[in-house]
Amino acid sequence: MALRHAVLAALLDGEYSGYQLAKAFDVGVANFWYALPQQLYAELTRLEREGLVSGRQVVQETRPNKRLFRVTDAGLAELEEFAAAVSKPSFIRDDLLVKVQAADHIGIEPVIEQLEERASAAGARIELFGKLLAQMRGDTDEDAFLLGGERIGPYLTCLRGLAFEEGNRDWCLRISAVLRERRTAHEQR
Repeated sequence: MALRHAVLAALLDGEYSGYQLAKAFDVGVANFWYALPQQLYAELTRLEREGLVSGRQVVQETRPNKRLFRVTDAGLAELEEFAAAVSKPSFIRDDLLVKVQAADHIGIEPVIEQLEERASAAGARIELFGKLLAQMRGDTDEDAFLLGGERIGPYLTCLRGLAFEEGNRDWCLRISAVLRERRTAHEQR
């Protein structure tokens, strides 16, 4: 997947300025694709040059002018082509896992601390995902929303982000407990 596809997918909900797109990425898209605001602005420029998005200038009296972007028919066709292509399997590349891999040969206290920090951060994201999911479905229960909601793509990716963070939190807490128990057992020998 390229950043272009994530940007096009994020713009499916309407017109966004670069700033609004960065906020949308930060809240919703970041659970499966991370990008810096500068990368998003550069990608919007490329997508507009290629005719995959169109931009329009909005004149504002009390603020600087802004550009709003929306997906064009060519952009939607690009997303259709992308969706039809075979997806590559995902993989984990995580420096914390390298540290855990080396736990038998290094001081583990910093690793335990990092695991607990990661678990805490995951807990905060779990709370955020819960709020986003509730906001998206409104007064509708989840099953009804999944069957009849107008646009469920963002909801489904948010569910994946929630499951990912729950898995991260649970794994980090378990591994930090295991490492603590092993350290205590070795100290008692």
